Amino acid sequence: MTTPEYNEWWVKRINDNVPRSSSENSQSIEEHLWVVPSELEIIKHDFERRNAELEKEIEQMEEEKINFRLDVDVQKLEVKKLKKGKTKAEEDLDDLKKDYKKLRLSMRTDGLGKTLEQWREEI
Repeated sequence: MTTPEYNEWWVKRINDNVPRSSSENSQSIEEHLWVVPSELEIIKHDFERRNAELEKEIEQMEEEKINFRLDVDVQKLEVKKLKKGKTKAEEDLDDLKKDYKKLRLSMRTDGLGKTLEQWREEI
């Protein structure tokens, strides 16, 4: 005589007492082998993703830095050019002032600096 539990076990057994899985709870081998990632693995993946994003941002900032340096260099060259132009203009103005003073002096010595009234009085 056998017990009902034994009969149930006997029906379910296959391949030397390995019980069959019930079709209700059956999972595919992939699902059965799939491992749920640990909290540490999740944090690690989040860290790696964020790290990659930050590396991209750093690269962009370095490119912007290079562009800003180029802009600064261009501005410095323009300032230098303008200063040279200003210095040249100031030198030219000083030369013109000297020439004007010389001209006025020579006009006085030659008598050309007299006004029309002074000429009429002499005549």
